[in-house]
Amino acid sequence: MNNVLLAFGLTLFAGLSTGIGSTLAFYTKQTNKKFLSCALGFSAGVMIYVSLIEIFAEAKKSLETAYGSPKGYWITTIAFFAGVAVIALIDKFVPSIENPHEMRDVQDMTSNKEGNNDLLRMGLFSALAITIHNFPEGLATFASAMQDPTLGISIAVAIAIHNIPEGIAVSVPIYYATQNRGKAFLYSFLSGLSEPLGAVLGYFLLKSFLNDAMFGIVFAGVAGIMVYISLDELLPTAEKYGEHHIAIYGLISGMAVMALSLLMFA
Repeated sequence: MNNVLLAFGLTLFAGLSTGIGSTLAFYTKQTNKKFLSCALGFSAGVMIYVSLIEIFAEAKKSLETAYGSPKGYWITTIAFFAGVAVIALIDKFVPSIENPHEMRDVQDMTSNKEGNNDLLRMGLFSALAITIHNFPEGLATFASAMQDPTLGISIAVAIAIHNIPEGIAVSVPIYYATQNRGKAFLYSFLSGLSEPLGAVLGYFLLKSFLNDAMFGIVFAGVAGIMVYISLDELLPTAEKYGEHHIAIYGLISGMAVMALSLLMFA
């Protein structure tokens, strides 16, 4: 029970960090591009390293316990790419113009010549897109924390960093369309709530079936989801915000910190 509460708390923290982005957007006229580039690269490094080194290995171990080798290894690999396919399909059906991962600078959005209705539409579609994206991210955070709280904390922090610019993408256009900070913050806040909602739904749907086989399949799928998010969203956004090398330094730093934390708690 303690693990369930911790996992839910971490998922809630990760989801509600969209509110941090929203708050930052109100009090800054220009995005700190170098810092955000490094932070997003760091988040990608954490997620890629932990997915391929730790989560995939845990999934393989569980599935080989259930099905033996090499069948367990085959199922792990298939589940990994199934996770990639799920998040890729979600991305496919979110139009890129409203995709929250197609980031814009705060200054670019505030100086935009679009009318208020267009700005409001941009913000509302961004909120909807984030809500859709956050369901599998919430499940990833929750499943990881259930298996290993230390692992869950690392992933929650990485996803929280990644959610900050999403909060900016929702709140800025809504605020400049309505001149209402409360409304802008509310939509940003609500879009982040879909992350813990994804965790809760995932838990209640899967808890009756949680054995070695189901755990391995879910964990392998989670690894695929996180690798896709990192390569398709975090790294391109990090590069767009800053210089190529800043994003890569952030990526390597994230991997190193994740590796060190795994070694310390091994």
